[in-house]
Amino acid sequence: MKSYSLSRRLFAEALGTAFLLAAVVGSGIMGDQLSGGNIAIALLANAIATGAILVVLILIFGPVSGGHFNPAVTVSFVIQKEIGIGLATAYIIVQCIGAIAGVMAAHVMFGEPLLTSSTTLRTGLGQWTGEFIATFGLIATIIGCVRTRPEVVAYAVGIFITAGYWFTSSTSFANPAVTLARSFTNTFSGINPAHMPLFIVVQLAAAVVVTVVFVWLYKDE
Repeated sequence: MKSYSLSRRLFAEALGTAFLLAAVVGSGIMGDQLSGGNIAIALLANAIATGAILVVLILIFGPVSGGHFNPAVTVSFVIQKEIGIGLATAYIIVQCIGAIAGVMAAHVMFGEPLLTSSTTLRTGLGQWTGEFIATFGLIATIIGCVRTRPEVVAYAVGIFITAGYWFTSSTSFANPAVTLARSFTNTFSGINPAHMPLFIVVQLAAAVVVTVVFVWLYKDE
């Protein structure tokens, strides 16, 4: 496999995460505008767009950087000793920067203020449980497919996130960079900044738990 320079890997992570957030926030705004107040239709549009863009992003950027676009995924790969702490730290920094840039791009496209604090309330045991399950399932999907059928990772991730929008109470953020960035949009996909930190804590806890479980599950005897 071709080896890419650090600058290219970091650029791929930043740009990929930016496109992910542009899709998440942009499709949320578009869905909300076109649904006539039907939240289910808006959520469906948001879910399909997010799942679809994830497939594309992993296919085009995966060979360059691994296609993480998600600090929880990067933490999982650190635990698996697939990536060093120094590179992981750099990945997480550019993922967060790219995520916020993606929100800004979506706001420019739809005539929204560049950055605004969300007023959408997302808190409570049900929401936190939803985020734990969403993140656990996402990373389980990645580890399982990487170890058994690596050629389908992109499709499996896109399908899981599309499903996660509907079967988790939190609508499956499952990504600390996404969660951080979505606190800066007071649109359909936003999260109140006061509720954002605990979402991230739960996501990272889930990343640790699922990695330990699935490394054990696939361990060679």
